[in-house]
Amino acid sequence: MGRALAFVYGLVAYLVFFGTILYAIGFVTGFAVPKTIDSGTAVPLAEAVIVNLLLMTLFAVQHSVMARKQFKEWWTQYVPKPVERSTYVLLASLALVLLFWQWRPIPTVLWQVTDPTVALAITGVSMLGWVMVFTSTFLINHFELFGLHQVANNLVGRDMPAVRFKTPVLYKMVRHPIYLGFIIAFWVAPTMTVGHALFAAVTTAYIFIGIFLEERDLVDVFGDEYRRYRRRVAMIVPFMVRRSEPAETYAKSPATALAPNPTNQLT
Repeated sequence: MGRALAFVYGLVAYLVFFGTILYAIGFVTGFAVPKTIDSGTAVPLAEAVIVNLLLMTLFAVQHSVMARKQFKEWWTQYVPKPVERSTYVLLASLALVLLFWQWRPIPTVLWQVTDPTVALAITGVSMLGWVMVFTSTFLINHFELFGLHQVANNLVGRDMPAVRFKTPVLYKMVRHPIYLGFIIAFWVAPTMTVGHALFAAVTTAYIFIGIFLEERDLVDVFGDEYRRYRRRVAMIVPFMVRRSEPAETYAKSPATALAPNPTNQLT
């Protein structure tokens, strides 16, 4: 019964995540959701900036702290290991739901493409960013990344396989294709408001902080294998490798990002 409940819990957490990420696409692009990044009642600029920064900080702290090895070692004293990932996914999703709900728009326009054909093409590039995000998760292990693999194995009494280092397809061009997809999705927009730019700038800064922390973890796990990968493959911009980069620096996989901790290469 405990295993069945854990599986149901993991499935619910995954469905909450899936609904949240679909809403996120509409929230950023302005399509088919009741509240977008540019809709809602305008408030004084200072209030909007402070509230929005607090909302993004809450997500960043939850997402980063709960992904760290030390936190997970403490956390799993109270939360069963099979549902640790699902719990992480669920709390990250709820932090995003709070952000969508409480986000304050700052509607001042920075740029706007008025030609409908060009605007549609730009929107298409933005959607390609989201396609890259989802594709990259499936290239590693989408269901492990979001906790379903763990609860399914637990249900049938099977241990999780050992973590292996792999670099399929997009991971041969950049170390963090999921992060690259998010950057494209957030910044490529036919209309860019101050509120949208704030969201894109803060999330981009968080992505690079996340890369530093995640890559440090990956070097701890994979050692020289990841160091060689890091010297060989660009971080975000394809084929832009800093050959002078010191071998001692860190590394981890993209899949760990918008999703939980690093069972990926993330997310």
